[in-house]
Amino acid sequence: MKMDSPHVSDGRRTILRGVVAGSLASVLPAAIRAASEGALANLPFARGQRELTDAFPQKHGVLLQRTRPPLLETPFAVFDRGVSTPNDRFFVRWHLANIPNQIDGAAFRIKVHGLVDKPLDLSLNELLTKFEPVHLTAVNQCSGNSRGFFSPRVAGGQWANGAMGNALWTGVRLRDVLEWAGVKAGAVAVRFHGLETGVLPTTPMFMKSLQIDHARDGEVMIAYAMNGEPMPLLNGFPVRLIVPGWYSTYWVKMLSDIEVLGQPDDNFWMTKAYLVPDNPTGNVDPGQTGVSLVPISRMLPRSFITNLVDGQRVHANAPLTVRGIAFGGDSGVRKVEVSSDGGSTWTGARLGRDHGKYSFRQWEMRLSPKPGPLTLKVKATNTDSLAQPAIANWNPGGYMRNVIESMTLLAT
Repeated sequence: MKMDSPHVSDGRRTILRGVVAGSLASVLPAAIRAASEGALANLPFARGQRELTDAFPQKHGVLLQRTRPPLLETPFAVFDRGVSTPNDRFFVRWHLANIPNQIDGAAFRIKVHGLVDKPLDLSLNELLTKFEPVHLTAVNQCSGNSRGFFSPRVAGGQWANGAMGNALWTGVRLRDVLEWAGVKAGAVAVRFHGLETGVLPTTPMFMKSLQIDHARDGEVMIAYAMNGEPMPLLNGFPVRLIVPGWYSTYWVKMLSDIEVLGQPDDNFWMTKAYLVPDNPTGNVDPGQTGVSLVPISRMLPRSFITNLVDGQRVHANAPLTVRGIAFGGDSGVRKVEVSSDGGSTWTGARLGRDHGKYSFRQWEMRLSPKPGPLTLKVKATNTDSLAQPAIANWNPGGYMRNVIESMTLLAT
């Protein structure tokens, strides 16, 4: 932990002022009134028509999946513009319908309690000035990203590939906060919840937990800034949990309560929701029963072509640049390979700058396609030697899709 220091950088001081003083009012009512005012876009699966909306504060040109609780998807073309996903285009996923329309940063507190020596009631000013700031670039991806492509179709938000984003997160180590509170012997897990609530009092409070060693690994963060700016309200203002390499169900937004547990967490969101088949790809046959289930956790490697679209016409016998993004899931990107013959042969792509093992990484290669149709495929392998599979997984939750992506072009 770092105690009070008079030497706060100008950039951090600006973020501090924005976080502590920030508030937004009337978020959802305005969005509900304007939800049907946007242009239309078509996602590439059945019933894929979506509205492009500017109706939500701090958001611009996002795909409206649902109004309450807000589900907003990043249009896929955004990912071709760089490694960082702009805050105003970053996807949004909430679980419960009631989200604060206004937060007073000066009055906001984070409670740390449970199996600790010294319960804490931290103000944002204390969080931003008493601990060493850390920075981490990491992918935040919904567990159900790409669910709209599942076949047979499954229930839930029918996302295309835009329920993900990459950002530079600034905050403090969860480990440092726990050390200040003093974790007692016998602690086995840390549970987190924020300010979202259900409409009915019987709705289970949204809570997620991590094993104690994971919570204290020095990578899990409490973030107050996103791409150098205070966290947008719909992405978790004023602070959210960052669990790099894990699906975003663990990235609790508007984090207000941290509880150290002396027993495994048995709350609904850990034992009944977000469960996947207990195998590396979360795969099960439709209708299969008697499958052992475990809580979803680590992300898998993925890669995408970002500068071309399925069905696009390109010039034959001319240089064609193919580029995109990849990420390794819970480890870095070792290589990206591209096939222009439907997967029969593969060629390594040139990797762009490495922004850290949890970040998007850009890649690029050049082709000279012969006349006629060509099928492009892209495959990432992470630094743990785990590669994307050729066959898509399936499970009733629509989770963990990471099949090799494919598109067909016509060279003329």
